[in-house]
Amino acid sequence: MEDMTDKPNLLGWTCPRPLQHYPTIVMGHGAGGKMMADLIEHLFAPAFDNEWLSQMGDSTALELPAGKTAFTTDSFVVSPLFFPGGNIGELAVYGTVNDLAMRGAKPLYLSAGFILEEGLPMETLGNIVTAMAAACKKAGVKIATGDTKVVQKGHGDGIYINTSGLGVIPAGVDIGPANARPGDVVLVSGTMGDHGIAIMSVREGLTFETEIQSDTAPLNGLVEAMLANAMDGHRSPSHKSKKQGGHAPFGDLSAGPPLPTIHCLRDATRGGLAAVLNELAGSSKVGIEFDERKVPIRPEVNAACEMLGLDPLYIANEGKLVAILPEEMAGNVLAAMRRHEYGKEAAIIGGVVSEHPGLVTAKTSIGGMRVVDVPAGELLPRIC
Repeated sequence: MEDMTDKPNLLGWTCPRPLQHYPTIVMGHGAGGKMMADLIEHLFAPAFDNEWLSQMGDSTALELPAGKTAFTTDSFVVSPLFFPGGNIGELAVYGTVNDLAMRGAKPLYLSAGFILEEGLPMETLGNIVTAMAAACKKAGVKIATGDTKVVQKGHGDGIYINTSGLGVIPAGVDIGPANARPGDVVLVSGTMGDHGIAIMSVREGLTFETEIQSDTAPLNGLVEAMLANAMDGHRSPSHKSKKQGGHAPFGDLSAGPPLPTIHCLRDATRGGLAAVLNELAGSSKVGIEFDERKVPIRPEVNAACEMLGLDPLYIANEGKLVAILPEEMAGNVLAAMRRHEYGKEAAIIGGVVSEHPGLVTAKTSIGGMRVVDVPAGELLPRIC
């Protein structure tokens, strides 16, 4: 379990029916009455405080910059709730932020829906909400609306969280799964398999010389840096921002012609690198070839996979992305990724070919070739 150094002070939650009188969630916290109002007023509202959430209506009126809007939703049911390097709260924020970023969007607003099980310790909920608030601040997003429901004991698993997100796609950015072209290169932002093995190590009680940490992280800043360098030199002077050294992919949302840019982005979550590459190859109707030896994998993750009989290419990540882009901009983008805290171990692992459309192949460590197929099922259930 992650050490939460900034735990909520239950004694500081004061109201006519103090929350500290209820050390666990009870059915009344989801009944729409005074107890639910107290939970919202003295936990959720202060933690996520912002001008949009404070409207407290049936819906929230938002202000969006002009431009194409990205919208996504995701539900999080990870078990255990706390794991090395993160928890379900951070995961719920970063997962949705990353889904928006994979379209090149600037994430702006999230919703948060909580399904709480009767008997959930109030301190556990407080720790999760505190982590979510910190994650929102780190990712630069606001929770603008939310919902709380409580289910009877035995009908849930502590807490499930649904988050939806809105973001704005800058002018000239056209990123999608069908955009890969022969001649493009394939990059990954870092080591593969960290999150899935971190979860499995806790479930199975596995220990290693070095603790395997989840890679849970917000990738919108990394994508912004990648886009800035991909576009550098392709913008006309009128599109360049003097304040940001000539490139501001999220600073200029005005209409404009499509620019040479990154073709595809995907965060390599369930199904890992193998699932992402197969999805992109199928959507773009191209072949993808990569070299297994160039895929960064931590030694301890490799060791754990060997012990468990798993292939690290199929193991989930929560803070890594796969990018496909024209070869001529790969050097600039790779350099920008390696300067960012979430891309220090980024690598070019392969390329896109016109042969065998829809098929992904890998050069093995002994020099042969193998087909990397779509995973048949979920190797590690409930990892997000």
